[in-house]
Amino acid sequence: MKATEPKYVNQSRAALLLGISEPELCKISGETGFGHKESSCGQEELFFTYEELRRICQLAVHQVH
Repeated sequence: MKATEPKYVNQSRAALLLGISEPELCKISGETGFGHKESSCGQEELFFTYEELRRICQLAVHQVH
């Protein structure tokens, strides 16, 4: 059986992968429009694609230089 790779990561996992805090990731998401919210059981959670995470990394590198 072939393991499937998830297409999205939630906010806490995305923040961990990027090495930033969740509030900082929320701020970046709001400024760039990356990520999308999904509701489940009355709670909203932010999800990111791996492509969005890659683009956030690229933005961060360009801001440093």
